[in-house]
Amino acid sequence: MTVEQVELWSEGIAGLHARFAHRFGRSEPRERALDYLQGLVAPLERKNGWTLAEQVGQLRPDGVQRLLNLSDWHENAVRDDVRDFVVETIGSPDGVLICDDTGFLKKGTKSAGVQRQYSGTAGRTESCQIGTFLAYASARGRALIDRELYLPASWTDDRDRCRAAGIGDEIRFATKNEHFRQMLQRAVDAGVPFAWVTADEAYGQVKHTRFWLEQRGIAHVMAAKVNDTVITTRWSEKRVDELIAALPRQRWKRLSGGPGAHGERVYDWARVAIRPCWEDGFGHWVLARRSVSDPTEIAYYVCYGPASSRLKDLVKAAAARWAVEECFQTAKGECGLDHYQVRLYRAWYRHITLSMAALAYLTAVRAQEATKGATHRTSRTSYPSASPRSAG
Repeated sequence: MTVEQVELWSEGIAGLHARFAHRFGRSEPRERALDYLQGLVAPLERKNGWTLAEQVGQLRPDGVQRLLNLSDWHENAVRDDVRDFVVETIGSPDGVLICDDTGFLKKGTKSAGVQRQYSGTAGRTESCQIGTFLAYASARGRALIDRELYLPASWTDDRDRCRAAGIGDEIRFATKNEHFRQMLQRAVDAGVPFAWVTADEAYGQVKHTRFWLEQRGIAHVMAAKVNDTVITTRWSEKRVDELIAALPRQRWKRLSGGPGAHGERVYDWARVAIRPCWEDGFGHWVLARRSVSDPTEIAYYVCYGPASSRLKDLVKAAAARWAVEECFQTAKGECGLDHYQVRLYRAWYRHITLSMAALAYLTAVRAQEATKGATHRTSRTSYPSASPRSAG
């Protein structure tokens, strides 16, 4: 990275920081947060308290730890500022909101929410924390816009343990699906522009969540289990795999779900209408995605959206789910999402929020580079920064 590039990145990060500088009660944490952000996008192998402190010339991580643990600032307000920045830089009426969770491997028993539980990140049961996230994706990019820390019942049933980790008595057990609904409601209330919502089967299999979305007129393509049941157009209840198996061969269409790490994500797709009554101009379908190389490998989705929705519209929404995995990969690999060394509940939210801000900035930079058609001329790019109005 050239000196000019470093200066441009530093200027851009300072611009994003200016959007939420007023969320800090004092100058010391305000300045420390800027240092923290700059460290999160710096080319460091690890981005923990020690390395971030060294990055800005501090001998010890005390200031960094104070920023996360004790300083007076409003991490949820900063979260909202980051979400607004994402909307301004990559927002689109045809955007997609995606919910997913990811694991953070942690040793010991004192970090808020830690316990032995299944982590999709590790692919097995490990001692970890689980964060539930809401991502935003459009043709211009993708970024994380909301987060919640999952607290198992073993924690919320032990109020002394909760208090030791800074978890207030008002914070009760909530499922990951409840987190999903809370985050989505915040996005709706904030006027985030989107056309569809999608999530994997951990969320899609919960019929109450699908009903909640329908009640609010939120179009969605939610992954379902092979044995999930739906109401057909003839009022019968049937498994989704049985509905799809009955479709004639010509109903399958080979379509791309968009580019992936190894080229276009090409699958065979089919859909079948369900529900005897469609209301308010919205329709219902079961969607299926079949592997080209192994036709026995089929994934299923339960869909609700405008009655005029085409097959390729449902495919686009279903395929957008991969965007959240890309967010996790980039946030962990480039923005230190999983590099934190904190135990307190609020400190987790603070680190994660600043990491999300760093990811939002990188997303904005790349969106601007793509718009200019100059991804190979990074040093000439004018990096996005904040409008002065946002700082006060």
